Amino acid sequence: MSISRRNFLGASAAFASLATLPGGHVLAQGARGITIAYNIPVLSWDPTTGPAAVNPVLQAIYLAVFDRYVDQKPDLSFGPGILTDWGFSEDKSKIHMTVREGVKWHDGSDLTPEDVVWSLERAANPETGNPIQFVWSKIGNIVVAGQNITADVLEFEPAIFKWMAFLTGFVMPKAHYEKVGAAGFEKAPVGSGPYMIDQFEPGAFVRLKANPNYWGRAPEFETVTIKFVTDAASRVAEVVSGSSDVTLNIPYEDYNRLIKTEHLSGTAVPISDIGMIFLNDIDVMKDKNVRLAAHHAIHKELIIDRLLKGYGVPLSTLDAPGYAAFDPSLKFEYDPEKAMELLAASGYSPSNPAKFKIQTTRGFKPKDFEMIQAIVGMWRKVGIEAEIEVYEIAKHYELRAADQLAPAAFYNWGNSTGDPSTSTGFAMFGPSPHSVWDTPDLIEKIGPLFSEPDEEKRIQGYKDVSKYIMEEAYVIPLLQYAMPVVYSSSLEITPYSSGDLLPQAIRSAS
Repeated sequence: MSISRRNFLGASAAFASLATLPGGHVLAQGARGITIAYNIPVLSWDPTTGPAAVNPVLQAIYLAVFDRYVDQKPDLSFGPGILTDWGFSEDKSKIHMTVREGVKWHDGSDLTPEDVVWSLERAANPETGNPIQFVWSKIGNIVVAGQNITADVLEFEPAIFKWMAFLTGFVMPKAHYEKVGAAGFEKAPVGSGPYMIDQFEPGAFVRLKANPNYWGRAPEFETVTIKFVTDAASRVAEVVSGSSDVTLNIPYEDYNRLIKTEHLSGTAVPISDIGMIFLNDIDVMKDKNVRLAAHHAIHKELIIDRLLKGYGVPLSTLDAPGYAAFDPSLKFEYDPEKAMELLAASGYSPSNPAKFKIQTTRGFKPKDFEMIQAIVGMWRKVGIEAEIEVYEIAKHYELRAADQLAPAAFYNWGNSTGDPSTSTGFAMFGPSPHSVWDTPDLIEKIGPLFSEPDEEKRIQGYKDVSKYIMEEAYVIPLLQYAMPVVYSSSLEITPYSSGDLLPQAIRSAS
């Protein structure tokens, strides 16, 4: 299914349809296996700790090996995972959960409620390095009775069950982890997901084999090899040559070309990812005029049409269509003349430009570097001189966690929960490890929303905060993505609006 910007939003209602083209392409691994050319390497096999745990792009690989407490379907709706039932008490002072019976770890041992309790308590412990610890620590005093678990709400977190289907929301094996320790777990990861790790070569590939004891639908392919191919042109070459059967996040012009060939098919559906530019409250970014000018000077529609071939939707806030707090009335206009006026008010002009560094990845997302090049060109015309620094995505996480990003930094923000606390909230709340804007006004406005029990009031609160952030230009939202996936026409792929390319969701074409 190929979509343009004109029908981008309409496509979201039908994204589950599969796109295939006829052809006789032979799978790279033969009938029992497939190969995927992936755009980022796995650096850690603990999906609950460290920077890798909050990298949305790695979640699809983790989801092949591990199970979350709560499952998420292709349309972002939630369903049973390791938990078959969950919820708050009427007064929201407690939570209850029921653990699925009959689940086996990859080593053959039973997954028990004690594993769930241990995983939740470990996630809440600040010493374990869970980046979302401040969410998990809001429940405590966990009690097990058979397959049922109850816990006290220490601080109300309205999105906690959504988090159980999102970053770091994985159930981990208590006995195995305590036996081998952190280092041992990296060498011998054990999950309960549809695939087990067969071989891992850091920086090169991971080979997965089907879990014969998986509790859910059995994966079709016995083996899945995931090659780590960070260069977009190389990923294109992988599927063209037949060395890989599937790849993703390639340039859109390559996507449009490849899906017209006999042996390749493709899908490009709206996903929950947002392209954005973090602004750090340092140097010239302390000047509101500079921030506003930098935003007004960006022609987002032009970037989407020319660089992304129409695959995207321009955004004015960190809430995309489909997010609970998306407000279509909030619009930030492209206005280069206004940008020049704002810069002039602060003493800047094309002959005396405001100067700062902007960081970006190159090839991590389609045309990421080229987009920043185009934006820097737009800035130059109004009186902003920006130096581009290219880095790997892992470096971004390191710098962001230490609050050491440059004054501007391009990033792809994933939020498959659609909840504003996990977009506007964590990206802009100073104490969050995912934010670099630390001014007290936002802390005061966002802080109370994390525990607001009235859902209508909470969502309206985030809409109000988004409007304030837009008016202050504390961040520069760019666009909502469509994710291009190209694959052998002998396959069918179920696309997920989360952007997850799940090996277990790949099947042979009928």
